Amino acid sequence: MNPTNVELAGTIIFGIAVLHTFMVKKFEHMAHHYPEGSIGENIFHFLAEVEAVFGMWAAIFLTYYSFDKGFAIYDEHHTLIGGAIHYLETQNYTEPAFVFVIMCMAATRPVIHLAEMLIKTFAKLIPLNEKMSFYISALFIGPLLGSFITEPAAMTVTSMILLSNFYKHEMSSKFKFATIGLLFVNVSVGGTLSHFAAPPVLMVAGKYHWGFSHMILNFGWKAAIAVAISTIAYAILFKKELTGKLQTVHDSKQLATPWWMIAIHVIFIGMVVYTAHHMVFFLGLFLFFLGIVKVTQEYQDIPKVRESLMVGFFLAGLVTLGGVQAWWLQVVLSKMSDIVLYFGATALTAVTDNAALTYLGSLVDLSDSAKYNLVAGAVSGGGLTVIANAPNPAGYGILKDSFGEEGISPLWLLVGALFPTFIVILCFQLLPSLGS
Repeated sequence: MNPTNVELAGTIIFGIAVLHTFMVKKFEHMAHHYPEGSIGENIFHFLAEVEAVFGMWAAIFLTYYSFDKGFAIYDEHHTLIGGAIHYLETQNYTEPAFVFVIMCMAATRPVIHLAEMLIKTFAKLIPLNEKMSFYISALFIGPLLGSFITEPAAMTVTSMILLSNFYKHEMSSKFKFATIGLLFVNVSVGGTLSHFAAPPVLMVAGKYHWGFSHMILNFGWKAAIAVAISTIAYAILFKKELTGKLQTVHDSKQLATPWWMIAIHVIFIGMVVYTAHHMVFFLGLFLFFLGIVKVTQEYQDIPKVRESLMVGFFLAGLVTLGGVQAWWLQVVLSKMSDIVLYFGATALTAVTDNAALTYLGSLVDLSDSAKYNLVAGAVSGGGLTVIANAPNPAGYGILKDSFGEEGISPLWLLVGALFPTFIVILCFQLLPSLGS
């Protein structure tokens, strides 16, 4: 490995950014040492925003890049050929933009209402008390919906439902951390029933010629079993807290959502999913969608534009820093056997976005079994940290305020995700694939 100065600096800065995500609580505490509204307090509050971490360190990396390679270098024909601006233009920011748009759309009242109806319908089939049945249904149906409405949308919808029905009530910290860990893992693998919904699958499906049937037979059914086992196990573990009648937090002033309003939102989400690779088009759709939300505001909540933008900013920073990690990731992945590749991908996913990992792995010539283990490992580890899977920051942003001043501890999030991750590993490694 002979990294350039820029690649080495990018990896060091990436490592610092990862460490920063584990220190946000310390920065939050430091903010309280300054007068309210002061510059010192605002700076440390900003440093304590997990969604801002990678964007901030990406800016530092680009500053270094500008000093080392120049800001913008043109040839004699005034064509941009180098510098920090050229580097940015070579990166693909479609995924951060897509997550921003789909999160805004999925967090609307009509979409949440539709998901709740589906979850409640399935919950009625479960012969348990109302609260436990709804918990199992939400954490099973919600993540599996990610295979059809995309993982970012499923994460947003399921997080909003969990917030309204559980996190806004007096639930223990143990329950909250276990549930968010379970949510992250379930969403990470829940999108593998299709070839277009999970970011790490989306990155390689075209090159590997994986279609819907391939995903169902090799990944999807195993993922569904893993999600079911983990969810039922956590429901049993927290049986005392899940005893009783469901108490949903709703605004009594809200108007009932008509079917045509739900249909309009579903159509727009479908169009955005269909054009997910065409940023110019789905951003145009989004602007049109915001107009409809404004016109029908009596059936809407305030659009979660800020929260969605912060998540997009997080992912854009991750893409910017991830673009200079190939020099070590490709070498590491290419030297692994199939089983080592699986567990290596699971571990690496915890410290780098799993979509970036599978993309870099796709640049290496791999056998069919190695391709399976790369993608399976990437989705298996997608719930271990906030940065492991692109939709995780969306769930983090929605649920973080319900954890109090301490916020979401990365360590306890990891602990909460360990058991469902273990179940996923068993399913992906021991259950046979049903198709070629």
